[in-house]
Amino acid sequence: MTTALRILLLDDDPFMLELMTDMLQGMGYENVRAESDARRALAALPEFGPDLLICDLSMPDMDGIEFLRAAAEAHFDGSVVLLSGMDSGILRAAETLAMAQGLSILGACSKPVPRTDLADMLARAWQQREARARPPAHGGVK
Repeated sequence: MTTALRILLLDDDPFMLELMTDMLQGMGYENVRAESDARRALAALPEFGPDLLICDLSMPDMDGIEFLRAAAEAHFDGSVVLLSGMDSGILRAAETLAMAQGLSILGACSKPVPRTDLADMLARAWQQREARARPPAHGGVK
């Protein structure tokens, strides 16, 4: 059931992209797209329609904060997991900024993310996807 979750990975480090892709596929998530360039990842948002975005914060050209701002402006309504090799204070600040942009942040993790933490966030991403797919209970407008 969870294999239908569409996941977009964004990290400028090819090794980290391969590691994360392998980890996700090993957990049964086959619909994974990996991008090393933030502008290509932005273009992938409407065409790929990810349910979950796993985004590195420290990237050249367009950093993770700039990318998340652009994703919010593009009305990305999936879930987000932030990754960074930086200290936890920077992760918390980025998480706060992303939530202020209206994004649904599942967590902010240091690299490499432990498999158990990733599994928990994937389960929550699935739950949020299912909640978005349900019609409003009272016929109201979102």
